[in-house]
Amino acid sequence: MQFEAKLEWQRNGQDFLDQRYSRAHEWIFDGGLRVPASSSPLSVPLPMSNADNVDPEEALIAAASSCHMLFFLSIAARRGHVVESYTDHAVGLLEKDGRGRMAMTSITLRPAIVFAGAQWPDEDELEAIHHEAHDKCYIANSLRAEITVEAPV
Repeated sequence: MQFEAKLEWQRNGQDFLDQRYSRAHEWIFDGGLRVPASSSPLSVPLPMSNADNVDPEEALIAAASSCHMLFFLSIAARRGHVVESYTDHAVGLLEKDGRGRMAMTSITLRPAIVFAGAQWPDEDELEAIHHEAHDKCYIANSLRAEITVEAPV
């Protein structure tokens, strides 16, 4: 399987060598969706960044959260549990890693899941579903960052 994304950035006549150019750009996906992107204002100060746009760090955290959720939903359905809603407040920590490089060293997922129907998982089964979802998540398997799930009980 191969996945693609396109990126577009233009200088638009701005000074470049002084590092005071806009980092705003767009991500273009196969369905035609265009997502405004930028460096984070935490990395490159305003006005060279656009705080309204998605930054790569946020996108990485969202990708890990989304991947975990998609596998969680599939596993829950296979086990006979109806999920009514799933929300997550994922947080990533960017800091120097063991090699002294800036890296996303940890991502914490905090899913809140509402089940419907008669068959709800108990605490042990819920933990098992999260564990299996984590093991199957392509994004988690691709990262060096520690990914933990802090599911409310």
